[in-house]
Amino acid sequence: MKATVYKGNKTFSVIEKDREQPARGEVRIKVAYAGVCGTDMHIYHGMMDQRVDIPTTIGHEMSGVIDALGEGVSGFEIGEKVVVRPLDDRGVKPSDKGFNHICEDLKFIGIDSPGCMQQYWNVPAFTLHKLKAKTDLKLAALVEPLSVAVHDVRLSGLEAHETALVLGGGPIGLLVAMVAKETGAQVIVSEINQNRVAKARELGLDVVDPTKVDLVEHVKGRTDGRRADVVFEVAGVQATLDIMTEVAGIRGRILMVAIHGQKKEVDLFKFFWKELRLIGARVYEKEDYERAIELVSANELPFEGLITDIRPLSSIQRVFENIDGHPDGMKVLMDCQI
Repeated sequence: MKATVYKGNKTFSVIEKDREQPARGEVRIKVAYAGVCGTDMHIYHGMMDQRVDIPTTIGHEMSGVIDALGEGVSGFEIGEKVVVRPLDDRGVKPSDKGFNHICEDLKFIGIDSPGCMQQYWNVPAFTLHKLKAKTDLKLAALVEPLSVAVHDVRLSGLEAHETALVLGGGPIGLLVAMVAKETGAQVIVSEINQNRVAKARELGLDVVDPTKVDLVEHVKGRTDGRRADVVFEVAGVQATLDIMTEVAGIRGRILMVAIHGQKKEVDLFKFFWKELRLIGARVYEKEDYERAIELVSANELPFEGLITDIRPLSSIQRVFENIDGHPDGMKVLMDCQI
């Protein structure tokens, strides 16, 4: 089998190795497609070298087919289509209050342990979610990031009569917008990158460039002055932190989707003045994965429009270099069997 190895210093190699038999409680998956996400790019840039065990195989967005079952595994069959929810919560403690997806000792598979960017991948069986036989495995590779969006929208409590503003039109931002729109709510996307603005419009989303219009006035004009009921902060820059409290209406909810590695300035006065709520959102729970699978299986949303390119796994170095040079793309998938 072929496997990719991250070696540090923006370098990947492709190696040949023997397929390993799955251990007790594990399954071996023949990986169909692996998606490249922002976290993978952070690893490529060396930003997570203290966390990943170099050299290692990375990746956690995927789809595939069960190839072998380890001892003690039941409820699955060879040949079934599956995706992996890459959370190893075996270190859960009573102090985690039952929220296993954010438990203190959570291990993220594909970062803290070997990932999916290889032809065959052994994983714990408890991470698997079954797909319908008819499911397109290319679209199924979007289930992991789509689950992030489902989780965010669910935690926001967004309702059909409300207005949501999504700050940031990258892959997660557009998935959040698509899921939010599916609830029946009015959804506005704010994005400054013109390629992403065009992509959002292509996907049927209402998008505005805040460098060309006054975003607060634009939202007020769309809501009879009420402003946004829910704001999703996805861009992760100071400008969106500044505007999120301005554009949120009375008792608005702000979902912090972006990851901020350092302390940032936020206008806390607005939380007092308008009784705003700030909600943190991290990864996903089992129910979010199941909902994402339902959405992909139904294929009623324009998910395919998010797939920028499909490249061979064997060209992984070029794939990462191209993404690095063209960061305004959406989702690049790697075909893990070539």
